[in-house]
Amino acid sequence: MPLKRKQIVEALYNIAGKDHVVTDEQILKESSVDRFRRFEAYHGVYSLPMPAAVVYVKNTHDVAAVIKFANENRVNVVPRTGHSATEGGLETALENSIVLDGSGMNQILAIDTYNMQATVQCGASLQELDDRLREQGYTTGHSPQSKPLAQLGGLVATRSIGQFSTLYGGIEDMVVGLEAVFPDGGITRIKNVPRRAAGPDIRHVIIGNEGTLCFITEITVKIYKYFPENNQFLGYTLDNMKTGFEILREVMVNGYRPSVARLYDPEDGAYHFSHFAEDRCVLIFVAEGVKPIADATATAIEDIVDRHDECVKVDPKLIEKWFAHLNWDPANLAAEKVEIMETKNVCNTTEISANWGIINDIYEVCMQRVRNEIPDLTLLGGHSSHSYLNGTNLYFVYFYNVVDCKPEEELTKYHLAIKKIIVEETIKAGGSMCHHHGVGKHRTHWIQKEYGSSYYILKKLKSAFDPNNIMNMGTIIPLEK
Repeated sequence: MPLKRKQIVEALYNIAGKDHVVTDEQILKESSVDRFRRFEAYHGVYSLPMPAAVVYVKNTHDVAAVIKFANENRVNVVPRTGHSATEGGLETALENSIVLDGSGMNQILAIDTYNMQATVQCGASLQELDDRLREQGYTTGHSPQSKPLAQLGGLVATRSIGQFSTLYGGIEDMVVGLEAVFPDGGITRIKNVPRRAAGPDIRHVIIGNEGTLCFITEITVKIYKYFPENNQFLGYTLDNMKTGFEILREVMVNGYRPSVARLYDPEDGAYHFSHFAEDRCVLIFVAEGVKPIADATATAIEDIVDRHDECVKVDPKLIEKWFAHLNWDPANLAAEKVEIMETKNVCNTTEISANWGIINDIYEVCMQRVRNEIPDLTLLGGHSSHSYLNGTNLYFVYFYNVVDCKPEEELTKYHLAIKKIIVEETIKAGGSMCHHHGVGKHRTHWIQKEYGSSYYILKKLKSAFDPNNIMNMGTIIPLEK
């Protein structure tokens, strides 16, 4: 028989201490969602089951004790650190879930500049870590837009990517070793080595698991030398996205590694660069590193762009100014609530990836379908911000006015309807429905199509490591009815 709420709470008091277990109703409501349902939450509407408690753990052994209790009693656990997720991965799909919060495990344990790595607890602030490193002339190289809020455990769990990924890679390229707790309470540590060929790379069982297999407690990441004084900023306007994709491809296949390589369509470009975009696409590069590499990269990119007559150069100082304000300002998040409440105008995004040969086709068909099928749009644009040797990503951005519907109906009428178009067209063309925000709970409908025959591997991982299905139910793998 399932435990009742009171029994769960009493057990958590005994495991973690009463001071670390929160049952305040408003906090529980806010802990039932993440930013995916912020329109509902801003209106005080919480349509999902309330968790039994939020447990603020202070060490790995507390994490293990809570998860072991949950596993023995079939209680759903939602792992959490920074609470900045955007795809519903932190939603509580079942009543009386335990939200297991590691934000208090926030220590920077070691910075090793000789072996070029840093070790932190799961709740360590990325901003704080990078600030500490930059004071010493180093950087993590990881800079997602959520950097001021993000914590390392969540970044690893969602397979995060940063805005300088074309040079430094995604979080999966930065992780050296890990510590994690699995549902049986077992604590697992993957040691810190530069590479090994002793079987499969088991780091990737943990990286990107979105809390469905384990709770990440400690991370070691690579660090890099930091030379901001050598940064070179390049910007151009151009007529169409297809030309921009071709330029990005030429840069990547010729082996150049700018830290930033971005292409905006006219509508998204006007939103960010209204002072110079002028209804044209915008192409941006930043070259960084030691001076000979930064200079050579910038020169090579200029040579490539110069072969395309439609490209018009932009004053580099304008790009430098944009570069200085890449990340969320936490103060602006409060202003966002006021603006949305006053205007009922909401912004959301969907990010995908695909090979060079199909990326422009995906862009065009998605833009056409969304414009034709979705009402009340006030902006529909897209940009590429993470490129690779064999392809790139697309980040669709859409604003819409919420008209003639209740707060809890906004997702179905607008956001999920747009996401459905983008995901289905991407999978149909052969791309990936999810580039970096994670599957969460709202792309699970397409997970089998995304994986194809390899879905067998994903299901086996879940059944092997979480046989009682207590870890973040409904995330990545659909909730069984």
